[in-house]
Amino acid sequence: MVSEKIARLINEQITHEQYAAQYYLSMSAWFFERDLDGIGNYFRVQSKEELFHAEKMFDYLKDVGETIEIGAIPKPPHEFSSQIEIFEKALEHEKVVTKSIFNIVKNATEEGDFATVSFLQWFINEQVEEEANASQLVTKIRMVNDNPSALYLFDQELAQRVFSPAGEA
Repeated sequence: MVSEKIARLINEQITHEQYAAQYYLSMSAWFFERDLDGIGNYFRVQSKEELFHAEKMFDYLKDVGETIEIGAIPKPPHEFSSQIEIFEKALEHEKVVTKSIFNIVKNATEEGDFATVSFLQWFINEQVEEEANASQLVTKIRMVNDNPSALYLFDQELAQRVFSPAGEA
């Protein structure tokens, strides 16, 4: 049902998603170390979402009877120059993930693998939302960066985020 090429691309995407989880966890730690626990929470929840995405792809490969190969996850950066840099890097990373998912869809479409194309539609929609949210947060962090009161409120806003896989599926 799924070609070796598509299975390989999805396995690679699982690794990308797991790397993203580690990357966001590293960003989370940076904020926790600076007592910006609300922003730290935001990135910790983002990390959990990325693991959820990896698990969805894992389950898809399992369901179609393909071999699952977990790749090595590179160590993410842990030093950042500023909070603005972190949000900008998060947006850049989401764009990389989007391109990777689009590449799988493109290849699956070319192969006539409509089951995979259908499965990946959820991820396409998710990436549109992820990029929009990341872009909005870049705008917000730039606005509040030099204003401690505004940063405090932004931190409080992001503290409200919770992970809910039921809403993800």
